[in-house]
Amino acid sequence: MTPELEQAIRAAGPVIDQPAAKALYAPLLADAPRGGAVVRDIAYGDDERHRLDLYLPLGADAPAPVVIFLHGGGFVRGDKGDRYHVGDYFSRHGVLAVLPNYRLGPRHRWPAGAQDVSSVLAWARDNVAAHGGNPEHIVLVGESAGAAHIAAATLMRRFHPPGGLKLAGVFLASGVYNAELELLARSQLGIATPDPRNEAYFGTDFAAYRAMSTVAQIDADPFPLALSYAELDPIQMQAQAGELFARLVTRHGFQPRISVVRGHNHLTQVYSINSGDEALSGLMLAFVRKPLA
Repeated sequence: MTPELEQAIRAAGPVIDQPAAKALYAPLLADAPRGGAVVRDIAYGDDERHRLDLYLPLGADAPAPVVIFLHGGGFVRGDKGDRYHVGDYFSRHGVLAVLPNYRLGPRHRWPAGAQDVSSVLAWARDNVAAHGGNPEHIVLVGESAGAAHIAAATLMRRFHPPGGLKLAGVFLASGVYNAELELLARSQLGIATPDPRNEAYFGTDFAAYRAMSTVAQIDADPFPLALSYAELDPIQMQAQAGELFARLVTRHGFQPRISVVRGHNHLTQVYSINSGDEALSGLMLAFVRKPLA
C-alpha cells in the first residue's frame, strides 16, 4: 500500500463506501497482472443467480488447489464480475478459482445464501477435476455477506451437502455472524433502523433472529478455519469476529486462526487483492495452499 492510499483510507475511517473503495484501486487493478483463461456463467442451479465463473490455474503441474470465493454486498447486491481481480490473483498463483453469484434479498431470504453455498460446493466436488482442480482440496473463502453465508453453511450441520463438508478449510473475512446482536445493539453499533441490509435478508420477525444467528447455532465438528477483520472495519464486524472466535474455541473445539488486516477498511481490503498489496490476499493465499498448517 502506498502512503497516499493509506492516508486516504484512514481519513475516510470505518466506512462502507463501495464507489470510493473501487475508485481508489481502479488504476492499480487496471495495470494488474491477469490470470489464466476464464470460463464464465456456468450454471450450478436453477435460479438466474446460480451462475459461476472459473479462473483456470496457471502453471499447475498437478491437480490444483481450489478456492470458492463468495463476494459480499450486504445481502442485497454484489456480483462475481466485480471480483474478477480475486479470480486473477488466485489463478496466477496456481489455484483454480470458482467465483459464484448467489440469491439476494429481499427476494430471497435466509437461508438462501447458505443453501447456495452448499450447492456450489456440491458442484465443485463433481466438476473441478475436469478443469484442473483437486476436488479433495477445496477451500471456501467469503467476504462480508459472503462470509456470513459460508459461516452458516459450514458451521450449521443442517446446510451441509450430502456426504458432509469434506473441505480443506474455510476463511471468513469481515462477516456477519450474529444477526440478533445487530438487532439489539443498533444504537451502539451505528446500524440504521429499519436496517436496509439485515432486514432485507433475515426479515422482520425479530423473534426468529437468534435461530438465524450462526454463533448461536453452531453444531459442526471442527475443521480448519481462519477469521479476519479489517483494522477500519465497522465495529459490528470487529465485535462479531471476536465473538465467533471465542465461541468456536471455548464451546466447540475449534482452533481458528484470527488476523487483523492493517490499514484497510471493510471494502478496500478486498479491492486491494491483486493490486500488489498482500495485506489480505497473502493471508488468504497461504491458507488456501496449506489450511491445515
